[in-house]
Amino acid sequence: MLASAPLRVHFVTEDDPLYVAEFFDAFLALYPPEEIQVIGITVQEPFNESRLSTAKRVLSLYGPIGFARLLGRFARRKLQRRSIARLAGGEGIALVPTRSVNDPDFIERMKLLEPDVIVSVAAPEIFKKAILQAPRLGCINVHSGRLPRYRGMMPTFWQMRSGEPNVTVTVHEMAEKLDAGAVLGTADCRIEQRDSLDRVMVAAKHAGARLVIRVLRDLAAGEARPQQLDMAEASYFSFPSRADVLRLRQLGHRLI
Repeated sequence: MLASAPLRVHFVTEDDPLYVAEFFDAFLALYPPEEIQVIGITVQEPFNESRLSTAKRVLSLYGPIGFARLLGRFARRKLQRRSIARLAGGEGIALVPTRSVNDPDFIERMKLLEPDVIVSVAAPEIFKKAILQAPRLGCINVHSGRLPRYRGMMPTFWQMRSGEPNVTVTVHEMAEKLDAGAVLGTADCRIEQRDSLDRVMVAAKHAGARLVIRVLRDLAAGEARPQQLDMAEASYFSFPSRADVLRLRQLGHRLI
């Protein structure tokens, strides 16, 4: 009996050496290449905005001291040349650049590459119908929140802010409506009584990598069992305010 061909997977992600890189560190160390073939990675700017705009956004959340600590860590990672692009290069994975996944040229490139699945890992834009339909088995997203309750931005923060005992990482099918596709798998990360957003975000990225591998293997074997969301339970969260940070601290948590 002939062995089946590996599942062809393309990733779309953002250029983040602090947290998203943790996902790829874990994924590339753990995935079975005889079952999953990573045919390419597309790396976009965070939030699909300038670095100055991103810096202002992060400063508004972390405040001057926290921002300085994050900036120092970011600078060290850059000096170490740590990046998702470099991780991909070390594994011989092709980089496929684009300004937008919805660009017709990028969509045509994807059709030529013939991925079975496109995986979004913190991709900074909404996937529209044409790109959603490009892969044979569709697009999936890893979201660090329980759906549909924690749709939107920074779900790890909002679960901690809401006093949840765990962060629930969800892998789901992507649909035209944000964070609304059927769930393919979940994994929980414990939130300690006094914890940091930084630690939980790293733990969630590692759990997400393991979960994506599990879901991809299910898809390859034809064993995926999508669970439709009840959108009557849906909420949507935007970028946190300083008042939200204060509430997080009142619960005994910190950012870093």
